[in-house]
Amino acid sequence: MNKLPMLLDCDTGVDDAVAILLSKYLNTLELIAVTTVAGNVEVEHTTRNTLQVLELAGMEHIPVYMGAEKPLLYEAVTAHHVHGQNGLNDMVLPMPNRKPESMPAWDAIYTYAKQYPGELTLVAVGPLTNLALAIAKYKELPKLLKRIVIMGGAAVGGNVTPSAEFNVYADPEAADMVFTCGAPVYMCGLDVTMRAYLTAEELDELAALGSKQAVFARDVMQGILKFYRTYQLGGVAFHDPVTVLYADDDSNFQTDFAGVRVETKGKLTRGKTVTDLYSDKQMEHNAYVVTNVDRDVFKRRVFETMAKYGA
Repeated sequence: MNKLPMLLDCDTGVDDAVAILLSKYLNTLELIAVTTVAGNVEVEHTTRNTLQVLELAGMEHIPVYMGAEKPLLYEAVTAHHVHGQNGLNDMVLPMPNRKPESMPAWDAIYTYAKQYPGELTLVAVGPLTNLALAIAKYKELPKLLKRIVIMGGAAVGGNVTPSAEFNVYADPEAADMVFTCGAPVYMCGLDVTMRAYLTAEELDELAALGSKQAVFARDVMQGILKFYRTYQLGGVAFHDPVTVLYADDDSNFQTDFAGVRVETKGKLTRGKTVTDLYSDKQMEHNAYVVTNVDRDVFKRRVFETMAKYGA
């Protein structure tokens, strides 16, 4: 089976790192490049983390392009309290043997879209600044992309404010540009990602696979596991990993076509993804909202994929 190309745009923190590990062994998609953005931590950290995790995965050949260091209009928002000061739960990995490419992330996105017209899946699991800059600079970009799959937003609720999810809240103007750009957009928001969790015991089972990659996946999630326990949740949500797995195979998910816009002005609702999914009032349908996942299937896919690293 010939795999289709995938570009991953990320702000590599702890769950981004696991998403990168999983991306080596996808069934229908092949990772061809990674772009980085400020989000969970500053862009110099997300870029270094990305290079380090790619080396851990044995994917040193995947080019990395550094992107935006702050949102389009406002100052950067970070999540050090969740991801640690370095973005990887303050774990120390060997310094990467290479540097990012010289081309900016937004130019790289367009370059790969031109190279694979109508075939490229862009998976964005951080703030959407890089993609918004690419859309603003290259008007034809949306027509070149097969689809955009994002981890961000929520039909209901939020995790950084009562109404906003972190990735969208970090740059709501960029997010609204993406949702309205004309490309097929698939939103893996908190509605689905909070259902895609592993318990502490399941993380230990994952590490028991024995590979250094599986052990790292367990260890890097420990800080965020403690964070989730303060909210009395059943385990740690795999926000970015489930988004990558959805992009690869959506057969065990519920997805609904809906209208989605992002609130950019509201004092209490800035960063809210406004949808008509549960409303009698209909908006113009412009995106696909993922709302549910079979957790047992999700868990099995994580374990099967990580097992391919071997002991």
